[in-house]
Amino acid sequence: MPQMIFVNLPVTDLEKSKAFYEAVGAANNPAFTDDTAACMVVEEGSIHVMLLTHEKWATFTSKAIPDARTTAQVLLCVSADSREAVDGQVDKAVKAGGKADPTPTQDFGFMYGRSFEDPDGHIWEVMWMDPTAIPTDAPVEATA
Repeated sequence: MPQMIFVNLPVTDLEKSKAFYEAVGAANNPAFTDDTAACMVVEEGSIHVMLLTHEKWATFTSKAIPDARTTAQVLLCVSADSREAVDGQVDKAVKAGGKADPTPTQDFGFMYGRSFEDPDGHIWEVMWMDPTAIPTDAPVEATA
């Protein structure tokens, strides 16, 4: 069985967050969704986002929930098939109520990335890379 990732995110409004993630292309898995949590499938069989109400989140950890609009702990990054797909994903997020480009756009020619925030301020980066064009003579510095 391939390894999967389940990204758990605390959300203030479960229905609003479900609608946002559906608008950017995730599908709700009703088998793992109730009034306290929603499983949003980003990539079948590999990437799932668990949206958790603050009350549900508190059943997993006693740590405080930081305000993701003012504090960043992680930057989540997913790949895209093209530069146009990167821009399209950010456009979908903005149309669904998200914020475009909370982190700097990265354009190295062979690699292109942008970002968006969801309604709770969680940052998602979307990147495209042409592996055939990666320079072999110099390492690429991470900008994040």
